[in-house]
Amino acid sequence: MPPGLVLEAIYTAYDRADVLSGVSLEVEPGKITCILGSNGAGKSTLIRSILSLTAPRSGRILYDGADITTLPTHQIVRCGIACIPEGRKVFPKMTVRDNLLVGGYQESERQVLEGRLEDVFRVFPQLRDRTGQLAGTMSGGEQAMLSIGRGLMAAPKLLIIDEPSLGLSPLYVKANFSVIRAINEQGVTVLLVEQNAKAALSIADRGYVLETGRILLQGPAEDLLSNKDVQRAYLGRDLDSEMELKL
Repeated sequence: MPPGLVLEAIYTAYDRADVLSGVSLEVEPGKITCILGSNGAGKSTLIRSILSLTAPRSGRILYDGADITTLPTHQIVRCGIACIPEGRKVFPKMTVRDNLLVGGYQESERQVLEGRLEDVFRVFPQLRDRTGQLAGTMSGGEQAMLSIGRGLMAAPKLLIIDEPSLGLSPLYVKANFSVIRAINEQGVTVLLVEQNAKAALSIADRGYVLETGRILLQGPAEDLLSNKDVQRAYLGRDLDSEMELKL
């Protein structure tokens, strides 16, 4: 079985300045892979490159063994890739139901769409009672649920989730990451792009650390979680130093 998503030496630039410089990574089917990085590391550009919103100037992107580097975005979505954007970005003046239906715009069969709605409501039962509510009147945590639900309406094989913890209370962060794990357990491959290293690595199988457009570290999630450089940069502490202080 070929890796679900493979990036080979991706260089992506705005004007003449490279933002990604030789990025290579693999997202294994059925797994959760996380990309860690601070603001300005190139995480958003990485997502834009995968979705062909900002085309790489060199390198290849493969999905299920096929080269998708130059495909237009709508064809990439048809391949089974969906994205939950940073900051949720719901349509505030549309109802919850209509926001969800937008996520399934490529499916023309009403019965199939209704089935997908039921699948979303099983994941987020809170949304079932709010189908007629305007999305803009919901709380940030509720909009995050709606945004993920909208992505699921495309019935993706690979779900890219950009900064799901951004602007949320710890309670909603915990709930959202539990949902992401549950989605993965249903067979959906997840590429999780996050600054919250502890939350991301706690549910991921493998991780990559992106810094100034390059992959700095990579490995099993549990190894990165115990890595001193990751602890200092993203967890704000050195565990060995803490133990020494306690002793």
